[in-house]
Amino acid sequence: MDYALAIVVFGLAVAYVVLRPLLRPAGREQADHPRREALEAAKEAKYREIRDAELDHRMGKLSDTDYRETDRDLRRQAIEILRQLDELDPADADPRR
Repeated sequence: MDYALAIVVFGLAVAYVVLRPLLRPAGREQADHPRREALEAAKEAKYREIRDAELDHRMGKLSDTDYRETDRDLRRQAIEILRQLDELDPADADPRR
């Protein structure tokens, strides 16, 4: 059961990394700070993992206990990523915002 979840999460992460360049509009500047870009990608991947765990729980693939533990760990990791994003210098701010 845990292996299936890990495989799904890994597959989604690989698909995201592969498809991400194709989803960007042509001609867009690549001026993003590398650390911010990596953290933004990690944040999106973590959000996707949380949604996948919720879906697995609703489908009965995760017990209530396993879901609570998994959800708690994933949310703690997401909070850490958000904290790191907040600590970046304003000069590193995303130009898209």
